[in-house]
Amino acid sequence: MSKQLSYVSGKSERPLIGMTIGDLFDQTVASFPNNDALISRHQNLRYTYQELQEEVNRCARGLLKMGVTKGERVGIWSPNNAQWCITQFATAKIGAILVNINPSYRTHELEYALKQSATNTLILEGEFKVSKYAEIICELVPELHTSTPQNLTSKKLPELKRVICLDEDLATEGMYTWSDLMAMHDQVTEAALADVQKTLQFDDPINIQYTSGTTGAPKGATLSHHNILNNGYFVAEGMALTDQDRVVIPVPLYHCFGMVMGNLGCITHGSTMIYPSDGFDPETTLQTVEEEKATALYGVPTMFIAELEHPNFANYDLSHLRTGIMAGSNCPIEVMKKVIAQMNMKDVTICYGMTETSPVSFQTRMDAPLEKRVSTVGTIHPHLEVKLVDPESGEVVERGEKGELCTRGYSVMLGYWNNEQATQESIVNGWMHTGDLAQMDEEGYVAITGRIKDLIIRGGENIYPRELEEFFYTHPAISDVQVIGIPDQKYGEEVMAWIKVHEGKSLNEDELKAFCKGKIAHYKVPRYFKFTQDFPMTVTGKIQKFKMRDMSMEELGIR
Repeated sequence: MSKQLSYVSGKSERPLIGMTIGDLFDQTVASFPNNDALISRHQNLRYTYQELQEEVNRCARGLLKMGVTKGERVGIWSPNNAQWCITQFATAKIGAILVNINPSYRTHELEYALKQSATNTLILEGEFKVSKYAEIICELVPELHTSTPQNLTSKKLPELKRVICLDEDLATEGMYTWSDLMAMHDQVTEAALADVQKTLQFDDPINIQYTSGTTGAPKGATLSHHNILNNGYFVAEGMALTDQDRVVIPVPLYHCFGMVMGNLGCITHGSTMIYPSDGFDPETTLQTVEEEKATALYGVPTMFIAELEHPNFANYDLSHLRTGIMAGSNCPIEVMKKVIAQMNMKDVTICYGMTETSPVSFQTRMDAPLEKRVSTVGTIHPHLEVKLVDPESGEVVERGEKGELCTRGYSVMLGYWNNEQATQESIVNGWMHTGDLAQMDEEGYVAITGRIKDLIIRGGENIYPRELEEFFYTHPAISDVQVIGIPDQKYGEEVMAWIKVHEGKSLNEDELKAFCKGKIAHYKVPRYFKFTQDFPMTVTGKIQKFKMRDMSMEELGIR
C-alpha cells in the first residue's frame, strides 16, 4: 500500500474573482450603499459605503490631477487612520502601486524603501508617539524646506516628486497637505477617473510590501489586485462574514493582516471596518468591541494576551463577538482556548501564511473539532496547493513527517520588486518556498513546527522551539515564552527560554527545571532562562528571534 504524501489542493464551489479592487469596491457600494463601511474611532470619523466611495473617488481624482499615473509608486507611511484606507482604494482605482512603509521605520530604512521602490509620491503622517515623520523626511529631503510642492527635486531621492502630509500644522513649504490633495478632485471629472479605471487589469501589480526579513535588507513583495482581493475574500468566507458583520481591526494596516484580511475582507462582503486607535491599546480595543457591538476581532497572539490580562477585562461586554482571526505568529494553544471561552469568540479562526502569498494559505474551519482548531493552522485555502518537502532533497515528504511548506496558486506574489535573484531563489516552478517547517496529518490539517533557520541542533539532536514553547505554556504562572538556540562550544547549540510571567505570579529557574523533569527529554531542557517583560518584535507582532539571540549572547558573554 503506497504511503500518503504531504500534498493538498483546495477545492471550492466559489470561483476566483476576476475583477480589479476598484471595480469590486464599486460593486459592493452599489449593493450596500447605506451600510457602515469605515469607522475610525480615534479620529471620530464614520462613513457609509456611499460616503466612503465619495472620499475614495475624490482622492483618486486628486492624485490624477497631481500627475500620478498607472504603475507609479505611491508610498504611505502612517499608523492606522481613515486616510490610509482611502489611499488604499484610491490608488487601486487609478492603477498606482501602493508602497506600504512600516510606521516604525527611521531615516535609513525609509531611504532604502523609497529608493528601492523608486517611490514617486509619499503620503505621511506628521508625527505619531516618538516618530517625527515630517522631520525624518526633511532630513532625507532638505529641499522640502525650500521648494514648492509642485517643483520638488530631491538630490538623495531623485524619483520622489511629491510629498503629502496628513498633518497641516507640520507640513513644510515643499509639502502638499491632505486638504490640498482632496481639493484638487474638482479639476478631474468622474468620467475621466472611470476611463482610467477601465484600463486596469486584475493581474496588474497594485501593492509592494517590504518583508521584515530576519536577515539582510527587506525585500518588496509585489502583489496584484488578483492576489490580495481574492485572499481577502476567501479569508472572510472562512469566517462566514456578511454585510451585517462589524470587524475591529487593531492590527497595522501597512501589513497584509490589516489591509488584506481586514480592509479587503470587509469590502468583499459589505462588512464594517473599525479602527479602534492609531496604535494598539488593549483597553481601547475592548472598549471599541463593546461600544460598536463588534462581531469579529483581529489580532496577533500578543494582542489577545494583553486584552485577556488587562485588569479591566471583566468590565467589558464582549457578547456580540462571534469570530475573528488570530495570526501573525505562532498561536499558543492555551491562549486560543481562553479567547474562545472568555471572549465569546466561539468561531475564531487561526490563519497562516506570509506576505509573499497575499498572505493566507491555511485557515482553521469554524466547525472543526476544538483540538484541530487549537493545535493546527487548519486546512488548505480554496484554489491553492501546498506540499511539504525535504529541505535537503526537495522531495515531498510523507504525511506525519516534517518538511518545508511550499505554496502554489493565485496567491503567490508576482515577485520581489526589482530583485530578480531573490525572486528566483524563493519561487521554483511556481512554488513559493516559505522557510517554515510543518507537519501534515491524514486529514490534511497542518501544524507549523518552526522555521528551517529556527531549528536548534544540540549535540546532533534536533530540537523544535515551537514544541518547547507549547510545553511551557502549560505552566500556570507563564504568560508567554519564546525558545531560541545559543551557540555552545561543546554541543554546537544550547537551548534558551525567555519567560514572561503572569502579573502577580513568581517563578525562578530551579522551579522551571523541576517542572521539566520527567516531562521532556533531558537534552530539550533549556540550559539558560531569561525572565522578561517583553520580546523584541516587529510592529506586526512578529517575534524577532535573531535579536533575542544577539541580546542573549551579549548578556551571557558568548562570542
